[in-house]
Amino acid sequence: MQQRPSARASVLETVVLGVTVLIPTLAQGAILRRPRVVRLAARFDTNRSAHRTLARLRRRHGAGPVSVAVPGRRVLLLLSPEDARRMFTATPATLTPTAREKARGLRHFEPDGVLVSAGEVRAERRAFNEAVLDWGAPAHRLFPALTPRIRAEAQALLDLHRGSGRPLDWDDFSAAFWRIIRRVVLGDAARDDHRITDLLAALRADAGWLSLRRPKERTREAFLAGVRAYVDRAEPDSLAALVAGTPCTEGAEPAGQIPYWLFAYDAAAIATYCALALLASHPEHAERVHTEIDGAEPDRSATADALPLLRACVLESLRLWPTSPAILRETTAETTWHNGTTTPAGTGVVFYSSFFHRDARHLPYADQFEPDAWLDGRNQDNWALAPFGRGPAQCPAQDLALFTAATFLAALLRDHRALLLLPRRPLVPPAPLPRTIDHTALRFALTPK
Repeated sequence: MQQRPSARASVLETVVLGVTVLIPTLAQGAILRRPRVVRLAARFDTNRSAHRTLARLRRRHGAGPVSVAVPGRRVLLLLSPEDARRMFTATPATLTPTAREKARGLRHFEPDGVLVSAGEVRAERRAFNEAVLDWGAPAHRLFPALTPRIRAEAQALLDLHRGSGRPLDWDDFSAAFWRIIRRVVLGDAARDDHRITDLLAALRADAGWLSLRRPKERTREAFLAGVRAYVDRAEPDSLAALVAGTPCTEGAEPAGQIPYWLFAYDAAAIATYCALALLASHPEHAERVHTEIDGAEPDRSATADALPLLRACVLESLRLWPTSPAILRETTAETTWHNGTTTPAGTGVVFYSSFFHRDARHLPYADQFEPDAWLDGRNQDNWALAPFGRGPAQCPAQDLALFTAATFLAALLRDHRALLLLPRRPLVPPAPLPRTIDHTALRFALTPK
């Protein structure tokens, strides 16, 4: 059977893709957000422009993938859920998640992480991640021990908000969430270890430039040495303790997996904050959440199925405003797509989350807040949705991230209602929600119920 190549974007289409999709995405920071650029992107709703560009590309070339020539590289843009399913299910067999662009960035701070590994080494590190993160288990073994810590940090944030008399803003919320992250991953002794996360932030800032900046070797070594020190003195009821005590193969690099968890957990903070904004803007859902919190059984608060509506709200936040705007793969063998076209090995493949997650062709509620779709099965088999990735490479920390987010929100909202003060443009129906949001501009008042 004669092989047929994918449709190719014209020179003009390639330029428009660069201006409306690639440049705004990279400028905002794929690995660490750049607040000023995010503010500009939200002002002009750049994701809406990107969506229009990709929709035009699909109208002209059909739903099959479109090949785009970029300097030194040919990249395939996926435009249909069928091809998304092909990409996710074929990972890592014939589509490696270690795409060269992603690897160049992530090696700045996780040179031994699973996300930059391939072949047998990747399999060993993925297995270790799954073991420590209890991937596939009904609930993570640390949930009962983590619950009081998360609630304590929520109470500290409430006390700060009440004592200062100022609105709840991103800086205070993020600081509280980072205290949780450090306690969960490294142990209670790391609660106020700002140095280690400042080092990570510096490395992530450079990583956002991909190969344009060389890794800062001294900064990276200082950061990794700090991580190893927490593993060496592993504190009970922390992921560091599980790293120290979980059997593994020689190539697993146990401590080398921790930077990935710290990095990924930061995205959960953004999703949680945006979920708070959605609840503050949708009173009917907020009332249901309060009912759920009030009716939660104490002995089930640390299980994977506790607070299902709150978890769905966080998932919906990730659908509406993905913290990973694009998911990258690279073909390791010739690949055939749903329309019969083929792609050679070594081709970059892009699932642009911000397009798929808001595609009205496959989602009637594309621009609305619809958390129930995560509870009633509507989103279950929709391969256009991948808030934590999908398939064999799905993020193994998903349950831990959702548990943390839901438990933190429940503690904040148990005795309070959230009022969104900024932005001035409300996030309420029937107006469609913006495709781009500046989470750093959100401000809240938390008033007693």
